[in-house]
Amino acid sequence: MQRTTERLILRTPTVDDLGSLFAIYSDPATNQFNPSGPLTRIEQAQSVLKGWLAHWQSTGYGQWAIATRERPDQVIGFGGIDARRYGDVLRLNLGYRFGVQAWGQGYATELSRAALDFAFVELQVAEVFAVVRPQHHASIRVLEKSGMQRIDTLSDVPGQAPSLVFRSRPDEVTQKVT
Repeated sequence: MQRTTERLILRTPTVDDLGSLFAIYSDPATNQFNPSGPLTRIEQAQSVLKGWLAHWQSTGYGQWAIATRERPDQVIGFGGIDARRYGDVLRLNLGYRFGVQAWGQGYATELSRAALDFAFVELQVAEVFAVVRPQHHASIRVLEKSGMQRIDTLSDVPGQAPSLVFRSRPDEVTQKVT
């Protein structure tokens, strides 16, 4: 499955994306606000990718590999909608991680709007959530620009401040994808 936005190509990841996944997810800069820290072994990336592919197999959607239309063969990040546990509750979650070279260009907002549109139009779900660390101001701005609203906190990291929980509903999405 492939989708496009004004500047991005969003496609189902493949086993060929393992190197890009490991490069992005093992970079300390991209994990600055990740309590688990960066991946340290390729086997960890294989496990993540295997989970994503299984999610796609069972649901028909999940994390996309993201490239620009200008450079369709270069993965700049991963993101999309998938099922995640928030404590004891299973919810549809918006998530993303971009390589440092893609930061500051509005790609996260563009991806987030496209993912929300996909969830509401194609999947016809009533709401999508996102969890962000309270000090991750850039991601908080992305979620807000994408029409998500802060609704709660989640104590998901022992010994640290609770994460912020954001939610969006269908009437709050503004971008369409092709």
